[in-house]
Amino acid sequence: MMNWDELEQTCLSCRKCGLADTRTHVVFGVGSRDAEVLFVGEGPGENEDLQGEPFVGRGGKLLDEMLTIIDLDRTKNIYIANIVKCRPPQNRDPLNTEQDACIGYLRNQVSLLRPKIIVCLGRIAAMKLIKEDFKITREHGQWFQKSGVWMTALYHPAALLRDPRRKPETFDDLKSIQAKIREVCDHTY
Repeated sequence: MMNWDELEQTCLSCRKCGLADTRTHVVFGVGSRDAEVLFVGEGPGENEDLQGEPFVGRGGKLLDEMLTIIDLDRTKNIYIANIVKCRPPQNRDPLNTEQDACIGYLRNQVSLLRPKIIVCLGRIAAMKLIKEDFKITREHGQWFQKSGVWMTALYHPAALLRDPRRKPETFDDLKSIQAKIREVCDHTY
């Protein structure tokens, strides 16, 4: 296992898949490196690729608002990463081969963080981390435990921008995350 600096340097120079050919920036992750709560998206979009930080466009603004509701902040008490670290062209879903090429970096981040809670943002992340047949419309907000880590999934912020009617159930999911943090974490709040 690499330390944070080695991992980030390795990531920044990665050429394991074709996404390296079209990226502007590798989007390594952001947040507190002793966070107990890890949020994981599927991959960077256009704004993220340009700025080198996860969730910075309209979806990122919405995510920040969602985090504020439950007293979380991307710079203080959580960490945010993605399954793939480079933007898929036209923001398409990352291919399985791309996810497989990149997942080791996320696993290394998880090993360094040792989070108590992982929140998947959207279907792709939930299918990769929770279970292959994850159904976001049915299973968002449900809790799963894997290797001693509590895991749940929220609708991806971009999906909430497309369909704001899902916001009330997402609010309930956020309150469930807040309760779980209070139950299992000791320095998030």
